[in-house]
Amino acid sequence: MSKRSKDKWLRKPEKHDYPAAESYLTLLYDEETAACYAKALADAPMTSFKAKDIFRASELPLLGATNSHVRQNQKKIAAGKKLSPLLLVRDPDHGKLIIADGYHRMCAVYSFDEDTSVPCKLVGQSCHDRLPNGHGSQSCRC
Repeated sequence: MSKRSKDKWLRKPEKHDYPAAESYLTLLYDEETAACYAKALADAPMTSFKAKDIFRASELPLLGATNSHVRQNQKKIAAGKKLSPLLLVRDPDHGKLIIADGYHRMCAVYSFDEDTSVPCKLVGQSCHDRLPNGHGSQSCRC
């Protein structure tokens, strides 16, 4: 990750990002699976991908400055405030990437530089691989 990219981001997601991700994932999956993904995201290592690649994989539309949340994040970036990294879930059943938390931050950063490296946590279809010691809980079936 370049120095310029690092300057835009916190070192790790904020604590409130995980419940937000779980809430969003509950719209897509049952509550147990959403909770499993949220736990896996909390335990996942940090990684990074180019903004344009995250957008292509997510198949989401790019929101512009007319969106109030994107505009807020653009102002934070311009003021030198750091953003929280993204929380991502790979959904191979649907062939796309889910931005579980950070969609508006992603849009804001993309508007400045689509080639910027975006820090994130990423879990796959089998979140068991991301839980502590490589073992999922008995009730976790994601």
